[in-house]
Amino acid sequence: MKHRIVVLGAGYAGAYAAGNLARRLSPADTEITVVNAAPDFVERMRLHQLASGQDLTVRKLADVFAGTGVRVRLAHVTGIDPERRTVTVTPTAATTGGDGALREGGTRADELAYDTLLYALGSSVAHHGVPGAAEYAYDVAGRASALRLRERIAALGAGGTVLVVGEGLTGIETATELAESRPDLTIALAARGELGAWLSPKARRHLRQAFDRLGITVHEHTAVEAVEPTRAIAAGGTPLPADVTVWSAGFAVHPLAAAAGLEVAETGRIVVDRTMRSVSHPDVYAAGDSAHAIGDNGRPLPMSCASAGFTTMQATAAIIARLTGGEVPTVGLKYYGNHISLGRRDAIFQMVGGDVRSKTWYLGGRTAARLKAGVLKGAGWNIAHPTSGMPKRRRRLTTAPTPDRTDRTDRTDRTDRTDRTDRTDRTDRTDRTDVRVAA
Repeated sequence: MKHRIVVLGAGYAGAYAAGNLARRLSPADTEITVVNAAPDFVERMRLHQLASGQDLTVRKLADVFAGTGVRVRLAHVTGIDPERRTVTVTPTAATTGGDGALREGGTRADELAYDTLLYALGSSVAHHGVPGAAEYAYDVAGRASALRLRERIAALGAGGTVLVVGEGLTGIETATELAESRPDLTIALAARGELGAWLSPKARRHLRQAFDRLGITVHEHTAVEAVEPTRAIAAGGTPLPADVTVWSAGFAVHPLAAAAGLEVAETGRIVVDRTMRSVSHPDVYAAGDSAHAIGDNGRPLPMSCASAGFTTMQATAAIIARLTGGEVPTVGLKYYGNHISLGRRDAIFQMVGGDVRSKTWYLGGRTAARLKAGVLKGAGWNIAHPTSGMPKRRRRLTTAPTPDRTDRTDRTDRTDRTDRTDRTDRTDRTDRTDVRVAA
């Protein structure tokens, strides 16, 4: 019986993980399934561009994973039973007709069994219970919501007002992108604190100059307490005019992991060890925004594309090593900085130290913009070529899936004993080097 690996989510973390696992593990021993609600890969880092009217390359997951051996299941994940090692899924609009009839390949609520689960469902917009935010505000947290905002922005005439709520990276990138693409609109940003407070003084000055150049009004120390159809209400009852309110004041993970009984942090993210393995259920790994991982500086990694890359490389390396009898390598979990787009021709790259405080040096302007464009292009290329560099000989498994659920402690001990024994084997040491290179 093949070892069944199920990857939940096909964003940056899930899509990369599935491709990396297919690249390194022998298909004779493994069966890899990716579950995703949408049929396309979504470039989340570029959704603010999509909302501003730019067109993005559409990559069908069926095409991305064609010929890799990875199975794509279009479905919503509605439940996880870690004791039975099953995932409950229901069909999406892509597998059902408008009348609910099943299309080819679609099924009703179904269960997928797994031996190893990689949870990479990411995050969505968090409204924090602000009245009217869910009903009236737009966001760029997903492709559908970004397209909805795009349509609304396109319908605005000259002089229309747009208020972006949130001074984080998403808020800054959204405000500057909209201002650059639609200079006939009045763009404002509401910040709870000081704009770019985490940046170095020079980078902060660069940011403010960009906002001034683009004509963006900044409302600092302004907490939005309600959203209405044509305005937002700040603390103290101050109205902020807005034909369109864009909510970018935070992200949250789905409560699915907590409901399944996995150990989660207060944020709902899955608590993992240094190898991205769930501390409560060793058959489960987490990567990306879904993982509550502690970085090399002793602090939780923030939700970001960089963190998704680190955690995914570590999770896949750990899965491969444990299944093939190797020693689990350590992938660095150091957060290096923030790369912020300020429209198409400007950007800021701010380096941070081990304490996550900004360093004095930063890169700005067109050079930083070209660097950011290169990062985005590289990320898209990697997703479009998930098994690029596939080795001629992929690794065979040294462990077999357990037919029945056994005691976690016993199974963990068996893995530990295997790791200790295999560390002395010269061939495995060579394979461990390959894992590091592949990551």
